[in-house]
Amino acid sequence: MRELPPLGSLRAFEAAARRMSFREAAAELGVTPTAISHQIRMLEVICGQPLFRRRPRPLVLTSAGERLFPGVRNGFDTFATAIASASARASPRPLRVTTPNAFASRWLVPHLPHWRAQHPEIPLEIVGTDSVLDLRCGTADLAIRYARRMPPDLAAQELFRDTFFPVCSPQLLAKDVRPIERAADLLHYPLIHFDWMTRDREAPTWSRWLAMARSVDPGIPDINRAWDLSFREELHAVDAVVAGQGIAICSDVVVSRELKSGALVKAHGLSLPGYGFYLAYVPDHPLRAHVEAFAAWMRSIV
Repeated sequence: MRELPPLGSLRAFEAAARRMSFREAAAELGVTPTAISHQIRMLEVICGQPLFRRRPRPLVLTSAGERLFPGVRNGFDTFATAIASASARASPRPLRVTTPNAFASRWLVPHLPHWRAQHPEIPLEIVGTDSVLDLRCGTADLAIRYARRMPPDLAAQELFRDTFFPVCSPQLLAKDVRPIERAADLLHYPLIHFDWMTRDREAPTWSRWLAMARSVDPGIPDINRAWDLSFREELHAVDAVVAGQGIAICSDVVVSRELKSGALVKAHGLSLPGYGFYLAYVPDHPLRAHVEAFAAWMRSIV
């Protein structure tokens, strides 16, 4: 016979660990924060050690809590999946996929009709964020990670890698009589920048591109122009380029549709290496069949 803690204690712990808030867990379960605290204290007595560090704020899991949470979360996910499959009226839980915002908007979302045509029985929830979410905490089932190397401690596979080069709207070039024949000619146009939050020294920025261009065209001057455009978000930089406001160093994956349609063109052939797009997930995920279906679909359209 299995020896298990009270279900109420496990529910309180799972909700609090997922939300990192006793108050939000209480609202979700329809009880008071005091009741959540009492249930978690009961579970801590059973485990023989604290599961949360309550002070100083914010609330965080202890090492024991981090070990316990994945099993409890996966157990509740398994319960939910089993109940849904046994109920004719219940809708299946969506497969949650986290992805960088620019990739979600410019590449993944346009391909989703193909997913729905092949797998109408598996709904998706796309979580667009440039933050790296912890899949082991249950915030998502799958992650499309954008990185130089394979994500550690997860099952992962590389989908493809991108390349960065200057792109612009053909309407921008039509406004100026000076053709782009060498790298220095790009400096006649506004240069559009966006922030690389990773602070990667090898990020494909204008500074790196111009440094590489000087190795073949030493006459390129240093630049510091206040009239260049700079954006925090990559998506906004792409929108500005499409609108004909300047030239940006862009990923050939992110702007693949615009290059194919002719909305954007290469402004110069010199390119910089980019990063890999990796599909990552927790091994032995309770929705493993859905995870594998999404992975197979992604490989089929790459």
